Amino acid sequence: MSTDLLATSATLAAVTSSASPLATGIPFPDIPRGFSIGPLTIHWYGLMYALGFLLAWVLGTVRARRSDNDWDPDEVTDLIFWCALGVVLGGRIGYLLFYGWTRIAEDPLYIVRIWEGGMSFHGGLIGVLVAIWLYGRKSGRGFFRVGDFVALLVPLGLFFGRLGNFINGELWGKETDVPWGMVFPGAGDVPRHPTMLYEAVLEGLVLFAILWIYAGRRPPVRAISGAFLLGYGVFRFAVEFLRVPDVQLGYLALDWVTMGQILSTPMILFGAYLIWSAYQRPRQDAEPQRVETADQP
Repeated sequence: MSTDLLATSATLAAVTSSASPLATGIPFPDIPRGFSIGPLTIHWYGLMYALGFLLAWVLGTVRARRSDNDWDPDEVTDLIFWCALGVVLGGRIGYLLFYGWTRIAEDPLYIVRIWEGGMSFHGGLIGVLVAIWLYGRKSGRGFFRVGDFVALLVPLGLFFGRLGNFINGELWGKETDVPWGMVFPGAGDVPRHPTMLYEAVLEGLVLFAILWIYAGRRPPVRAISGAFLLGYGVFRFAVEFLRVPDVQLGYLALDWVTMGQILSTPMILFGAYLIWSAYQRPRQDAEPQRVETADQP
């Protein structure tokens, strides 16, 4: 009887072990980082950014052609170009300053190898804010009118950017036993949260839906910008609890505070302030208006 009991226990343990996601997990798909067309090598990471910019241009052009909008499709092309520069330059410089500055001394050429990953959203945001400020002055629309227009176009670009992170097998999360846990290359043999996919859904699809519906209610100027900052900040702050911090930084305080959470906190606070202040201003500020500048005819 004791022999049968031991055999039954061993069988149950084997079944439990084989059924446990923590023991197996979903294997990471074998996706090459790029593909070649003749002598040209195209990296998926860069292609995801290009798709994000393209979709932003399409959505911006659609909105510009609406009868309740005073934007011209040609203006959208210029605006997307400036914002794309801000994303790439700001994102890369921001990553090197916030996360990767220790690698520069070891490998200076790492600065230009963008296809390997290493783009900071918060750095890219700063770059885009600079582009918005410059374009707002050039067009006479003002910072927040341009910012509200751009804010609607960003989330789907973030969605593609996070897919690029997934293809690169980077920014994975902590160990988990959830059924969708994945075994990432270079992260051991245990399943982990696919946090880049969480961010793709939350910061990309969910945030886009929220902003698109909110914009349909014609909120006052700066409210959409505030909603974007608040929404992204909250989603990013939450996902950081499941994401493994950058190894060169680790946790910065209390054994759980990450650089991403520190950088997202001002976004949450300022976003909430922008929404509040937008509704304190006279309602006519929400109507389309162009501020004439000296360089305009």
